[in-house]
Amino acid sequence: MSIKNLRYSAKEQAFMASVDIERFGRVFRYPCAVHGPKNMDPSAVVKRLRHKALQMSDTQV
Repeated sequence: MSIKNLRYSAKEQAFMASVDIERFGRVFRYPCAVHGPKNMDPSAVVKRLRHKALQMSDTQV
């Protein structure tokens, strides 16, 4: 799993990114957002973005 284009939107007060999940030799991209303050712990942001992508996925990684 990899996170691409991570950015913070002050208007939305959320971190936004594309999360890529590779399955069966193919890459599936999920647009994800995590609400929180700009100074949120980076590891928490990554963990929550990955969790969001897995929720959107139709199969488990």
